[in-house]
Amino acid sequence: MAHVKVTNRASNIEYAIRDVIVHTQELIKNGKKIYYLNIGDPAAFDFKTPQNVKDALCKAIDCDSNYYSPSEGRIELREAIVRKEKRVNDVDISANNVLITEGISEGIQMVLAALVEKGDEILFPGPTYPPYISYTKFFDGTPVSYETIEEEGWVPNIDDLRSKISPKTRAIVITNPNNPTGSVYSAKCIKEMLDIAGEHNLPVLSDEIYDQLTYEKEFVSTAHLSKDVPVVGLNGFSKVYQMTGWRLGYMYFKGEGKQLDALRLGVEKQCRIRLCANTPVQIAGAAALDGPQDFVKGIVDQLRERRDFAWKRLNEIEGITTTKPEGAFYIFPKIRDVGTRWKTDMEFVVELLKETGVLIVNGSGFDPVYGKDHARIVFLPPCEELEEAFNCLERFMKKKQKKEAHGRVGYG
Repeated sequence: MAHVKVTNRASNIEYAIRDVIVHTQELIKNGKKIYYLNIGDPAAFDFKTPQNVKDALCKAIDCDSNYYSPSEGRIELREAIVRKEKRVNDVDISANNVLITEGISEGIQMVLAALVEKGDEILFPGPTYPPYISYTKFFDGTPVSYETIEEEGWVPNIDDLRSKISPKTRAIVITNPNNPTGSVYSAKCIKEMLDIAGEHNLPVLSDEIYDQLTYEKEFVSTAHLSKDVPVVGLNGFSKVYQMTGWRLGYMYFKGEGKQLDALRLGVEKQCRIRLCANTPVQIAGAAALDGPQDFVKGIVDQLRERRDFAWKRLNEIEGITTTKPEGAFYIFPKIRDVGTRWKTDMEFVVELLKETGVLIVNGSGFDPVYGKDHARIVFLPPCEELEEAFNCLERFMKKKQKKEAHGRVGYG
């Protein structure tokens, strides 16, 4: 038998959002209903891809646009992205500084591969989207979280961010609107973060995939505010255009200087070795950006209703408290008795799943420091489905509280 040695970098990869799914397999075999509140996939619920986008994909295939496209992406799509960024975010970029990726996750992987060597540090908000942590580790770097303050709506602690800068820091990550907390950062906050980056000659990686999915608070793009700090914008088509399974994203480079040019080239070379992003999907992506946009308001209105319901209902459950998200479609409640009744938030999530079928994600998967003792819940399903799941959660919490109270009486 051959001896196969698997690298530590592959063996140690973690992705909490999907790792929890393995615990459903036996439950599904036994016929248990699963409430999927773990993955932010609007297309899996009642949010549908715009018809003009689907038509554009079918037409591209019928017209035999099934060939390799340029590694950096089709010029038609890159120019459509330039127009979108100006129209939506008031960001001025050129098509030459736009690269097309197979989803935003590939963009994260590529930019971190170009930035991180052994021992280098990437600063990210705690909690954050897990690939920023996992890919930093994958490239032998060290992920470092800066605090976001739950009591203030999960806004970054600027003093803590400043204190975490070291000679090994290679970039500051901003995820805004934030996954998993749903926080939306103010222009003042972003400017303060840009100032810190400028003081230390660091680029900013700005993840803005939920840029059009905000409620009361206005979204402001990092690149719009930046004067001379290099910004790498990361975005995609999954969340606003309901194209999750299509795997289409992009990044752009805004700023001047040889270092940013070298970073862009380092990412572009990676685009070449994976050949290209899906050509027909790129054609459909351009149709998405240049086509009707009025559907976005309807999506936001639906999500706002579900956000309000989830926030109110969760705060009614004893043992759970949560802030109100201002963007995206996640809510990040604190589970009061993690550390006593449950040793970890992962233990809470698994026990909840096995007893009720409600599948959510452990908060420590988004950062072991500032995410622990929490859980991320997706509020994409209609309110009726959310009500069923939250009723199960409430019964679960009451059952555990009664059991503990009964134990205390027995020992008295």
